[in-house]
Order: sequence, then structure tokens, then C-alpha cells
Amino acid sequence: MMPNRVTLVEVGPRDGLQNEKEPVATAQKVDLVHRLQAAGLREIEVTSFVSPKWVPQMADNAEVMAGIRRQPGVRYSVLTPNLKGLEAALATQPDEVVVFGAASEAFSRRNINCSIAESIERFRPVVAAARAAGLKVRGAISCALGCPYQGEVTPDAVETVVRLMKDIGVQHCGIADTIGVGTPRRVQAVMRRALEHYPLDEVSGHFHDTYGQALANIYACLELGIHVFDASVAGLGGCPYAKGATGNVATEDVVFMLHGMGIATGIDLDALVDAGGFISDVLGRPPVSRVGRALLTKRGRVWN
Repeated sequence: MMPNRVTLVEVGPRDGLQNEKEPVATAQKVDLVHRLQAAGLREIEVTSFVSPKWVPQMADNAEVMAGIRRQPGVRYSVLTPNLKGLEAALATQPDEVVVFGAASEAFSRRNINCSIAESIERFRPVVAAARAAGLKVRGAISCALGCPYQGEVTPDAVETVVRLMKDIGVQHCGIADTIGVGTPRRVQAVMRRALEHYPLDEVSGHFHDTYGQALANIYACLELGIHVFDASVAGLGGCPYAKGATGNVATEDVVFMLHGMGIATGIDLDALVDAGGFISDVLGRPPVSRVGRALLTKRGRVWN
């Protein structure tokens, strides 16, 4: 059942950078995307079209999209939480848009001040307009393995949101362990629910490594045949709900594991490590990626 090839969706430029307090220059964001696509990434989440009041790091979204030298065969996606965001995004010609819902009522109310059902209704016109414009719509379901406010989230609760996403026309279902508390068997139980409503090619995993479980959880998904995963170069992206959390699983670590298993990714690990080193230098800290640090150290790189 193990896949022989895996597609990695690189979320570092968007999900990775959005929580950085110090602004990252537009040119450096564009450079990061160029380095990632040169390393072989074919799915890149570039930016988000949200209010700069809430996410100031993404205020240069249109400039970043305009600055990218697009490569054939690379899909550039953007996050669009509402119609206003979608309208702004459409002018920049993304290939795909992403909408985010939560599997936790408590998280939904705390995060976007409405119920899960209300959030889905907000997304309905966004999905319809995106699809009318010929764009693919990817949905992400956050807090699918646990919530910082209510604790446990059941597979039944996740399946309810999977159904709602399907009903409004979302074409791809991403299951996200936002706070990194999932463990392999629990992850498989949730993934099986998603697979009841979406084909194997249209289900993916997004794992945070807060408790060191991300690679194990990806392996558990591979056992089910799932072959699309989000990852973030250099492990960019903290988890704002768990102090000191490492956040997104590092793309370098996932690639190292997959290549060691004989699973193809189309990614040049050395070039990916270079990209991780570049953005880590921009941010003034070592990569969170263990593989990135190990390979850069082997090359003679030293951090204080």
C-alpha cells in the first residue's frame, strides 16, 4: 500500500513566515520561492490574502506574487479566507486557493468568532467564485487531532467538517494537526474518515512537530497510501498555541525520510537544505530542521 512517490506541498513562504514578528523583505520572500522551485518543489503555498491588520507579514502578497518567475509545472497557491481576499488574489493569477476551517467549535469561535457551520457558509461563495474562475480549491481542516481550548477532537467531529467542505465544492481535503498532539493510530482513524468522502489523491496531511510525532504520523499516513503532505522548509512556523513549539514539520526531514525509504519526491535535498539555510540566515537563527542542521554542519557551517 506504500506509495512509490510523494508530493510535498511547501508551505514555508506562507504558513511558515506568517507568524514572524520582524518583517521579511518582499525580495527575500520571492528569492525563497525561487530557491524552492529550483530544488524541485512543484506545489508552493506562496502567501495569503488576509487583512494586513491581522497578519502584517502578508501585507505584500500582491508584490510577492508579481515578483515570482513562474516555472511550468509548478502550482502556486494562496490562502483566501473570504470573498474580499479572493478578489484581491484573483488579480495575481494563483493556480489554487486554500480555505481553512476548524474541527473544533471552541477553536472556530476563538479564532474567527463564529461556529463551524457559519464558517463553512462564509466559504461557500469563495469556493464558488474560485471554481468559476477555473481555480482548484484546497480545504484544510485545522485542529483535527486536538484543540488548544477544548482538548480532544473526535473523528466524528472531523468527518462532519469533511462532509461540509465536500458539500460546498472543496476539491481537496487537508487534515491538519495544528498543535501537534496526534499520534499514528489516531491519525489513521481520522484519515480513514476523510477517505470515505474524498479520493486518495485528494487527501493530504499537515503535521506540526510540537510533540515530536510529525514524521511518525506521516509514516502512518503512508501506510494508508496517502501521498500528499504539507511541509515547511527549515521547519518555519511556530505554533502560537503552545509556547516553544517547533510548529510545521521540516521539509528537509520529510524528504530525508522518504528518500531513505526509496520513495521518490522529485526534490534535490542539497538544494532544499541550501534554501533552508538561506531563509534561516534571513531570520537570524539556525534551521529547526534536524536534517538541515546536520547537513549544513557537515559542510562546516557553525552557529553561535
